[in-house]
Amino acid sequence: MFRKSKSTGVGNKIEKSTRKTKNTPITLEGLRERVDNMDDAKIIEHQTHNNKLFVLIYVNTLIDLARVNEAVIEPLKRCTNEKISDCISVSEIIDISMLKEAEKKLMLGAVLIFDITENQLYAVNLKNPAGRGIETSETETILYGTKDSFTENLEQNMMLIRRRLPLTTLKSEKFTVGSQTETKVILMYIEGLTHPDFISIAREKIESINYDQILDSSQLAAFMEDHHHSMFPQFQQTDRPDVCAFSLGSGKVTILVDNTPFALNAPIGFFHLFQSPEDYINRWVVASFLRLLRYFSFILSLLMVPVYVALTTHHYQMIPLQILFVLVDTRSQLPLTPFWESVLMLLTLEVIKEASLRMPTKSGQMLGVIGGIVVGQASVEAGFASQVLIVIVGISAIASFLVPNYLITKASTLIQFIILVLASFLGIMGIFMGIIILFVHLNALTSLRQPYLAPVAPFYGKDWLDLFIRGPLHWMKIRPEALHPLQKWRYSRRR
Repeated sequence: MFRKSKSTGVGNKIEKSTRKTKNTPITLEGLRERVDNMDDAKIIEHQTHNNKLFVLIYVNTLIDLARVNEAVIEPLKRCTNEKISDCISVSEIIDISMLKEAEKKLMLGAVLIFDITENQLYAVNLKNPAGRGIETSETETILYGTKDSFTENLEQNMMLIRRRLPLTTLKSEKFTVGSQTETKVILMYIEGLTHPDFISIAREKIESINYDQILDSSQLAAFMEDHHHSMFPQFQQTDRPDVCAFSLGSGKVTILVDNTPFALNAPIGFFHLFQSPEDYINRWVVASFLRLLRYFSFILSLLMVPVYVALTTHHYQMIPLQILFVLVDTRSQLPLTPFWESVLMLLTLEVIKEASLRMPTKSGQMLGVIGGIVVGQASVEAGFASQVLIVIVGISAIASFLVPNYLITKASTLIQFIILVLASFLGIMGIFMGIIILFVHLNALTSLRQPYLAPVAPFYGKDWLDLFIRGPLHWMKIRPEALHPLQKWRYSRRR
């Protein structure tokens, strides 16, 4: 059992030490202590042309070493001025007076220059711009349309959005979250178009985050969600800048997180998760058909296996006679009930799917195909599953992949198991009960405190033109009413 007095004493010591670090003046010894036992930290002493001593302190894995020589070391060696800062060929030079500020700048990719003669410290930002180039999105692939996607570089991601929306009204607010990671977060919105409530709520949620490590946009979303225990995402995660530009132009806010290629768009609703960037590239008739196909596939993936279990367990009299003969023939030698047979096959399918995702790309594809064929065929021959169920599970699995949002695909798997349990006990009545519970849950959800089932509940009739179908673009004269945009019309004023 821990003693309260000792714990409090340690806490007070840490607090005093932290406070002391924040208020400690700059000394060369203090700087050396901060980089002690850091193998990639360098402390180099030089002198100028007129014999003034200066010390460079930097972490070589965080800075651009070529620029250090070019912009700092060589100009300082040739320097004849009284002030060292006048010789550095970098536009931004910051004077630093406190040790904590110096430590922060050092770990963010700055070179510290300590003027021994003047006892003054300067910081020059020479952060290493290393990172991957702009590539095609692997999570939201489309045949036509733009091929660029976000990277882990925050400034580059902002550039990709601003290229598409060259507006001075496109505002960006910067935040820092995570006491250890100090992750930069950018909140973007179009001033005069996005409803102020969305901006203030998003700003409030970001500022209220009190956690030590924020490494990814999904972690940020977990702290910003209105309902933490729901399986449904309340932020749209995307790595496509065109999706973010469209969302901003519709009246949403976009949140960019440093060191992650996925942005967050909000508020969203359940029906936004079925929309794809390709919907606005295809002809409207084709796009409408594909969107309806996604809704149908989602329902199919949820209900196909539970309906099979309900009919074969409780309502076999509802099955047509010819199909019943086939089912009786395939199930006559099976030792498992329809429920356990379905659970076994669904769990096996999930194992194969997860294994193929975790394996290297080429091996994963081969594992998915061979594993599915071999396991399915072996299960039938061994008498653990019927051929009819193998077909139903296969169709259900393929249908689940038609939904563009990966997070909703994972949620549908859990919902399928819940409905399956209800179907095994209550039959068709259990399926209807599961659907009702699902709709009640969805109706209770919000995203940035906006209804999750809008524009169905509450009802916004004009938004239905881009809901279950994608109407012609020239018919979409107004922005979605569910987002309450300050600028309603998409058309500019006619001359």
